[in-house]
Amino acid sequence: MAAPLAVEPTARRSPPDPAAPTRGRRPSRLLGIRSTIPATWRIALGLVGVAVVFAIWIWGAGGGSATIPTPLASWKAFTSMVSDGSFQTDLWASAQRVAIGYAISMAIGVALGIAIGSFASVEAFFEPQIGFLRYIPAPALLPLFLLLLGFDETPKIWLIVVGTVFYNVLMIADVARNVPREMLNASYTLGAGRRTILRRVILPHSLPGIIDVARINLAAAWSMLVVAELLGAKAGLAYTINLSQRFRAVDVMFALLIVFGVIGIVSDVLLRRLRWLVSPWARS
Repeated sequence: MAAPLAVEPTARRSPPDPAAPTRGRRPSRLLGIRSTIPATWRIALGLVGVAVVFAIWIWGAGGGSATIPTPLASWKAFTSMVSDGSFQTDLWASAQRVAIGYAISMAIGVALGIAIGSFASVEAFFEPQIGFLRYIPAPALLPLFLLLLGFDETPKIWLIVVGTVFYNVLMIADVARNVPREMLNASYTLGAGRRTILRRVILPHSLPGIIDVARINLAAAWSMLVVAELLGAKAGLAYTINLSQRFRAVDVMFALLIVFGVIGIVSDVLLRRLRWLVSPWARS
C-alpha cells in the first residue's frame, strides 16, 4: 500500500510590525501614529502654530474693519489697563471667584467621586440625583441664585460650583474605578482594612487622574465666571469685556480674551507640573 503523501503545513504569516517601514517609502516621524518627536521639533511646531494665528489676526485686521483691532492696538489697550490699575483689580476679582468656587467643587468632587467609584452602594444612591441635576444648565440657575443669595459674591461662587461639580464627581469616579482589582485584592490579603485601602491605595493611585480632571474642568470654571459676572458684578475680567461691548472698545475686548487664554495655558502647565511632582511614577 502506497504511503500517503506528506503535506507540508502552511506557513503562518506573522502580523505586520507597526514599527516596520512601509514598502517603497520612508516613514515620517512627524506623521507617525503615536510616534515621539524631538523636543526641538515640538517647540518649533508650537511657535509656527502661534505665528499662523497671529498672521490670520493681522490679515483680518488689515481690511480696515472696526470690529477687528490690530495686535498692536490690543497691546496698547492692555498696557493702558495695567498702568491705571484696572486690570489688576479685575484679575484679582475674577481669580478669587474662580479659586474659591473651584476649590469647593474639587473638594466635593474628590470626596464624592472616590466614594462613588469605590462603593457600589454609594453609586446607586447618588446616581439618580447626579443624572438629573447635571442636565440642568447652570446658567439657568443664576436668577434663582440672585433671588435666594443676593447680589454679593455668594451667587457667583455657587454658580461656578454647580457648573463644574458634577463633571468633577463623574470623572473622578471613573478614575477611582480604574484602580486595578489586583491591588485591592493584594491589600486585603495583607490585612488592610477599607480605610487603609482608601487612604493608601485608591487615593494615591487616583491622584494623577484627579489632577488631570482638575486641569481639564478648570476651563468650565472660567466659562461659568463669564456668566456670573454678567449680573451684579462691579469688577472682573468678564465684567470689563461686557462693559467694553457697550462702548465698542473692541481692542479692550480682544486684549482680555487673550488674557483668558494666557491664564488657561499657565494653569495647564502648572497643573501638569504638579502631576509630575506628586506622582513621578505616572509620568507619560
